[in-house]
Amino acid sequence: MDFGRFKYEQEQKKKEARKKATNIVVKEMKFRPKIDGHDYETKMNHVRRFLSEGSKVKLTIMFRGREMAHPEFGRQLLERVANDLEDIAIVDQAPLQDGRNMTMILNPTVKPKKTTDSKQLARGEKVYKNLSTLDRIEGKVPTDAEKASAESAKIKTKTKEAARKHDELDGIDLDDLSDDSTSA
Repeated sequence: MDFGRFKYEQEQKKKEARKKATNIVVKEMKFRPKIDGHDYETKMNHVRRFLSEGSKVKLTIMFRGREMAHPEFGRQLLERVANDLEDIAIVDQAPLQDGRNMTMILNPTVKPKKTTDSKQLARGEKVYKNLSTLDRIEGKVPTDAEKASAESAKIKTKTKEAARKHDELDGIDLDDLSDDSTSA
């Protein structure tokens, strides 16, 4: 067997494996021990959205000043979050105190929903591509003038088709009538 061919096949297998691999995204949500009910709900909605997209979520409780004397409040808050999200997430890393912060990592249990591109298209938003001037010069992308001329050509053909259909529906050829009236 040719060694070059073997090496090429190994590279192709590696490329294919990289294509199939999924990127794990870790989103972070920061809390304070004295969080109000509405703020908690808002942050929980964000965390739910992150988990439904398939991202891991790192929850951080930030302690300041005298709050450091009561880390149990932060642990209770993280346990409350874990209980509220037990239907869509599991605790990947238990609450851990490191300096002034206490962190916990949640892993989603539900499969991710549609990708953001398909969500944008579903809402009717356009997905823009960044096209360079070099692409236009090389002829890969139509220029604005070409787009405008193509659009005007479409409009002209549509109006011609509409006029032809209108004539067919009437059953009368207007060109023949105008010729008759001029000769009379």
